[in-house]
Amino acid sequence: MVERNPIMSDSVNHFTDASFDQEVIQSTEPVLVDFWAAWCMPCRFVAPVVEKIATAYKGKVKVGKVDVDSNPMIASQYGISSIPTILLYKGGQVVDGVIGAVPKEQLERMLDKHLVAVN
Repeated sequence: MVERNPIMSDSVNHFTDASFDQEVIQSTEPVLVDFWAAWCMPCRFVAPVVEKIATAYKGKVKVGKVDVDSNPMIASQYGISSIPTILLYKGGQVVDGVIGAVPKEQLERMLDKHLVAVN
């Protein structure tokens, strides 16, 4: 049985080294990924913000977290050296991101900028 960290909820996906390619890179919808660790205090501050984003953008953006301690391959592959790092993937590519515990409004601006329909 997998034990979940208390700062993670069921409203947010949990990506791993094994599932990242299928869940994020091959996703047909944009994916917001929060790279975090249980010992990281700023990660604890941003966790409720990520949950609110997951709820507000349900159906528009897939939202998930990667525990960098449990999934070092993905963290290394994307050069994650500071956490929390929140990256937005579209079409399998990183299109935007922020480092640090940022306010919900900053994440919303980032998402909205990339969700605007191209005519």
